[in-house]
Amino acid sequence: MREAKDQLYEQVARIGKALASPKRLELIELLCQGEKTVEVLAAQAEISVKLASAHLKELRLARLAETRKDGKYVLYRLAGTSVANLWVNLRSEAEERLVELQVALTSIVEHGDELAGVDRADILKKARTGEVLVLDVRPEVEFATAHLPHAWSMPLAELKKRLAELPKNLPVVAYCRGPFCLMAKDAVELLRRKGYRAFHLTDGVAEWRARGLPLQEQT
Repeated sequence: MREAKDQLYEQVARIGKALASPKRLELIELLCQGEKTVEVLAAQAEISVKLASAHLKELRLARLAETRKDGKYVLYRLAGTSVANLWVNLRSEAEERLVELQVALTSIVEHGDELAGVDRADILKKARTGEVLVLDVRPEVEFATAHLPHAWSMPLAELKKRLAELPKNLPVVAYCRGPFCLMAKDAVELLRRKGYRAFHLTDGVAEWRARGLPLQEQT
């Protein structure tokens, strides 16, 4: 009986082992944004394709990720939205308990989540009625997969040359992939320098979904 019980814990530990790598956690966060090839994942995580493949293999062995063929391409994706929720819950618990993580976040995001005390449903309502502009600064392909309702897509790389498209009379709420993503931070800093009332929402689509809030998703 002891041997059988040990095997149960051993199987659960497979998930812990798969998550016990900073780069694999980053790959999970990237896959929260939608399907990607190993080449795209490697570029976004700033590692070699060989190393990305090795990490993805571990995620597949733990049944956290899966693949599908699209012509000559192999696309990686999370095995389910529960995996995205697992990442959000794990990261949130780490932020709650680890002072070192809190300090690290403060050091890289000067203003933090300025909307932490604001009801997310209220942001959604104001976006719907045109009282605020929600800006998604991720790559367009990620926006097309899933995004916050009523959000505008304006990738960070295009923001500077497309500023004229943004009305200056509205507050701008910018978001990207989540609290560890700095694209929204950079967007807010640029917008403020140009005279916009801009705010950093640290939620990404995974956090939004984990809160039980609606998303506009590709069908």
